[in-house]
Amino acid sequence: MKHVVALDVSMGKSTVVIYNANRKCEYEGEFEHTRPAFEAFKKSLIKLRTQDGQAPEIVFEATGVYSAPLERFLQTEGFNYYKINPLEANLQMTKMRRQKTDISDAHELAKTHYQMERRQAYQIDSYYDQMRALTRYYDELDSEITPLYNRMHSILQLSFPELQKIFSTRSVLFLNIVQLFPHPDEVLVRSKTVVCNQLRTSTRQNLSLARVEQKGVALLEAAHNSYPAISKDDVRCEQVREYARRIAELKTKKELLVRQMVELSKNQQEYQVLISFPGIGEATAVRIIGEIGDIRRFKNHKQLNAYVGIDIMRYQSGNTYYKDKINKRGNKKLRKILFYMIQTMIKLRRLGRNHFVEYYDKLKKQPYNKCHKVASIACVNKFLKVAFHLITHNLTYNYEKASTHP
Repeated sequence: MKHVVALDVSMGKSTVVIYNANRKCEYEGEFEHTRPAFEAFKKSLIKLRTQDGQAPEIVFEATGVYSAPLERFLQTEGFNYYKINPLEANLQMTKMRRQKTDISDAHELAKTHYQMERRQAYQIDSYYDQMRALTRYYDELDSEITPLYNRMHSILQLSFPELQKIFSTRSVLFLNIVQLFPHPDEVLVRSKTVVCNQLRTSTRQNLSLARVEQKGVALLEAAHNSYPAISKDDVRCEQVREYARRIAELKTKKELLVRQMVELSKNQQEYQVLISFPGIGEATAVRIIGEIGDIRRFKNHKQLNAYVGIDIMRYQSGNTYYKDKINKRGNKKLRKILFYMIQTMIKLRRLGRNHFVEYYDKLKKQPYNKCHKVASIACVNKFLKVAFHLITHNLTYNYEKASTHP
């Protein structure tokens, strides 16, 4: 290599050093993340490329959103680069005495680049970038819903707790009923016919007349028997209405995001592979793609396991042995999706034969006798093996063929 350009990236700016082939520093400084500054930096890189007859090696430590403008600039201008994980960078640059400043970090990145075998950063395709953004947006909406449900539950225990026994609390119908009848007195002032009509129009599902009649009678009976802790004019009744409305909006937005992700993915080969697995629906498939990205960038399923964070961490020192466990250093969002995917497969076992469910049952029996979580993570490991093979070989899941792949 002729020149190494190392950058320490912080909020809105980068500290940069340039080392030559003799490992001597030729330049140190910093620039703001503005268009004119990036243009000037581009001219410097082009000058080095012309001078050496090859592009300089550009290295920086990933700093989340702060390094994103730099990364986009390098991708747009066609420069290859090395993006170092913060944990990896810390291990590579650790020494007995070290000053922690932006300029010293940039110098250490440059010096270690001559000693380390680093891989060039994988430049993500725009499809996978958008899928990652959409699935993270989906997760943010999901995280908003849980506390709202908890707050709504607390108030309903004061105003109309029987609603949670009559209706499924996760249904659209329940959320609409809470907005209509947050208090039993709101039900009692209406006739049975009016209540049933409001029930029928409060869901997008076509409820049968018999079902509407059954729920209407149950609602009226619950209103008669209920003894609320607050009156219908209490401000908390309006508060619980607002919680139900907000939850309904968030659930609708989540559905729209799933449809958007499905529309983006319908012609993607990995999407077709994932939905061919029993127990994997559209929402799970697109969220897995969003978190994994391009699975082909991994050399084997073991690298994929490490990315997810289910590879085994083993510790032994002298006669001291600790129990093996997964390291959990990987993508915790993806790990959660895959864990609950296995739970869904187990629940839906009646819908068709599934090698992962059979493997789970095998692990739960003697002589293995694994606990539920250990068996589930083992199934996630097996799923990643099979999914990696199928996607990289452009095959869909087939029960008869799956047993040939360990």
